[in-house]
Amino acid sequence: MKKISTKKMTILALFSALAVVLCLLFRVPLVPSVPFLTYDPKDVVIGIAGFLYGPVSAFIVSAISSLLELMFHGGNILDWLMDVLSSCSFICTAAYIYKKLHSKNGAFIGLCAGTAAAVVVMVIWNYFVTPFYYGMPQEVVNGLLPAIALFNFLKAAINSVIILLVYKPVSNALHKSGLVDKRESSVPSNKKTMAVVGTVILATVIVAILATMRTLG
Repeated sequence: MKKISTKKMTILALFSALAVVLCLLFRVPLVPSVPFLTYDPKDVVIGIAGFLYGPVSAFIVSAISSLLELMFHGGNILDWLMDVLSSCSFICTAAYIYKKLHSKNGAFIGLCAGTAAAVVVMVIWNYFVTPFYYGMPQEVVNGLLPAIALFNFLKAAINSVIILLVYKPVSNALHKSGLVDKRESSVPSNKKTMAVVGTVILATVIVAILATMRTLG
């Protein structure tokens, strides 16, 4: 069991490093009206980790890679939290559904649900936090919300297509090499999943409340 755990930690560490590398090397703005929001394929790597091991592992890769990204790009706890929330609302949703419906249809349904979740969550986040973080008037932020929703939809849609194309070949290669054991890629307990999701939601609510109080004050 210890050996399997070590393998899993090694794979998750490699996924985290790869996610950071892709984020640093590839950034493209998708919507001209919000150039500060750029696409990168980091969520593809997080998605593969999530499909292999479940939503808890996706959260771990997202948290580690986002923390490492801060070391290169700079930022603060809000940057980290927004990055993790964006990835996890998409990937953790998709991974959870895929583990329950372990098939191509399950993967497709999960990615569609994850895309919808990411759009809704990030619109809510930007509505509350962006006025405080960027010092923008609420009216300006409200005008940007459609573009922000479009950006998150395009980002998730692109990553969904890539995940559907590369997951099986990558998964098969990792299983054949012995780096991933089938017993490890099992459904995580609902308690662990709900604990991770609950933590992210709680942190988001706290930040949103503080941002709202700051804006009103």
